[in-house]
Amino acid sequence: MRTPRTIAVVAHQRKSLGGGLDELRRLLTGRDVEKLIWHEVPKSRKAPKRVREVIRDGADLLVVWGGDGMVQRTLDVLAREKGGGRIPVAIMPAGTGNLLAGNLGIPEDLEKAVEIAFTGERRRFDLGRIAGEHFAVMAGVGFDGAMIKDADGGLKDRLGKLSYVWTGLRHVNGEAPRVRIRIDGTDWFDDEASCVLIGNVGTITGGIRAFDDASPDDGWLDVGVATAQNALQWARALGTMAVTRSDHSPFVRMTRARRVDVTLGSKLEYELDGGARAKTRKFSAKVVPSAVRICVPAEKPMAGDTAAAIT
Repeated sequence: MRTPRTIAVVAHQRKSLGGGLDELRRLLTGRDVEKLIWHEVPKSRKAPKRVREVIRDGADLLVVWGGDGMVQRTLDVLAREKGGGRIPVAIMPAGTGNLLAGNLGIPEDLEKAVEIAFTGERRRFDLGRIAGEHFAVMAGVGFDGAMIKDADGGLKDRLGKLSYVWTGLRHVNGEAPRVRIRIDGTDWFDDEASCVLIGNVGTITGGIRAFDDASPDDGWLDVGVATAQNALQWARALGTMAVTRSDHSPFVRMTRARRVDVTLGSKLEYELDGGARAKTRKFSAKVVPSAVRICVPAEKPMAGDTAAAIT
């Protein structure tokens, strides 16, 4: 694999990892790089404009610095824009939540993450899409969406993953809405549910292994519905996830799909990769196979691996 000659960096300037952005610049310029394009943004919602510029500039490698929200917005643009899918992405997991990096085996170690950018495999991965927006980790509505909204902001910055546990306790006794779900055009679920999750990877919020068989390169989305409605039931469900398969819990149903249509009995917020979105009563999720290229460790194939390395 040849060394990329033009490297672009899109970085969330308020996130940190190792020696920070100064060390990232030193590590990158220590390679045989012809041109370094550098963009810093104050928040993840400012990233898409810079990513579009990177595509136009013809970068050979895009280094994204931040958490799952920053990565989600970056991959969304690459999947939408002409030519974006050809650019490999190297993730520097500098955020509070780095679920995609963790699922792909990218460590929270700056030197090792940079090494993967240059010597790792460049593999194609699926994304999910809701309302035209792509996600790489998961989408959720109900209990999880409420958790994410309350944990966003200062609390998540102060407590990290613990913020989800803290805020989650405030939502477990709420009234569960009725939910209807169609899987690839077939009725699958019609009952009260406290949470609907659609996953592209196996490990989700709080380090929970929710989807035991999920793989981000298998052409499917994994779907889970939780019917637990109080703290005791949630404790039982999470306990089951911790010691055995998630679908062994009496409060969890799971399947997989290429398209998921969800109708809710009342409007609820939903989330994409840790970011809260608007309230909705209906949404549809679709898998977008092989949508993006991401640099991953060459020595650590994932469970359910079906994709060949792309160099």
